[in-house]
Amino acid sequence: MHDILDDALRTWQSGDVAAVATVVRTFDSAPRPVGASMVVGSDGAVAGSVSGGCVEGAVYELAQDVMRTGAPVLTRYGVSDDDAFAVGLTCGGTLDVFVEVLTRQTFPEFEALVADVRANVPVAMATVVAHGDPDRLGRRIVVGESGTRGSLGSERADAAVADDAKGLLAAGRSAVLTYGPDGQRRGEGMDVFVSSHAPPPRMLVFGAIDFAAAVAQQGAFLGYRVTVCDARAVFATPQRFPAAEQVVVAWPHDYLSAQFAAGEVDERTVVCVLTHDPKFDVPLLEVALRIPSLAFVGAMGSRRTHDDRMARLRACGLTETELTRLASPIGLDLGARTPQETAVSIAAEIIAHRWGGTGEPLRARHGRIHHDASEAVSTDKYDAV
Repeated sequence: MHDILDDALRTWQSGDVAAVATVVRTFDSAPRPVGASMVVGSDGAVAGSVSGGCVEGAVYELAQDVMRTGAPVLTRYGVSDDDAFAVGLTCGGTLDVFVEVLTRQTFPEFEALVADVRANVPVAMATVVAHGDPDRLGRRIVVGESGTRGSLGSERADAAVADDAKGLLAAGRSAVLTYGPDGQRRGEGMDVFVSSHAPPPRMLVFGAIDFAAAVAQQGAFLGYRVTVCDARAVFATPQRFPAAEQVVVAWPHDYLSAQFAAGEVDERTVVCVLTHDPKFDVPLLEVALRIPSLAFVGAMGSRRTHDDRMARLRACGLTETELTRLASPIGLDLGARTPQETAVSIAAEIIAHRWGGTGEPLRARHGRIHHDASEAVSTDKYDAV
């Protein structure tokens, strides 16, 4: 959606009407990702794209119809049964497109949403794209750091969707979520597209070892942009870490210092130190533990390695307050043995730290599964664990 914001905002500010078409689901080899958008002005001008050209003509005509009627429409495009070059996707993919009217009246929060996006303030927009009640279709809430604006039609639906939207926003993901007609966790009848406007959080994995490959895979699965860094070029290769977005050959402490100075790490950034070698991890942890904004800092190693590491860090001048930020040995007690199992235990601790979880079995606890203080979420129509 970012590529149409300027055009859409100009129309909104002028008081004119436009139609916005957004890809809300994709299947197989769809040409554009979820969130890709096209805006059609009342004068026929077009900005953006939903398919790279495959179905743009059909979407354009539908957008004009929506502007005339004011009624939002969810439609699916795939390969035409009769002619692959008709209204369909020649790539063989399928996509669902939601088309709605954009005006000051239909989306009064739009200007504030754009301001948040431009300021890199995390914000999510949740829009009802399918519902048995036509009056609910197109209703939305905007979920951000300042709270929730707008309504989906009931307090119950607003609360459920806002809770889930925060989770998607934290992971930098956009998705269609399914609920009962009034926001019930179980059931169907209401589909809500949550569009997250925040870069995915970063996971910095230091140490190009087999455990790092497994941790990188878990990090990518959880929605992190994963960077693997090691000073040893022979080990730090993209081929060994296919799940990582980036593999960097550099001294870990130099790399983290440079990333911090460049503003490339923030309060969502996770640091996993897997080197368990003092010449690498002590200088790195000295830097990491003095960056108070990092979301999580953990280090791998045995109890003996941990004790030696803590002594070395104290000798470097780190305070006890700074040292309490270190999760070491990293991971929850799952009895993990293999790199893959260990990566699951590390991922579990990161999740628990993010949302305030205890790590206890859910059967041993009572009350709501999610933690109010940490705003934990489900991204499915059923309560997630």
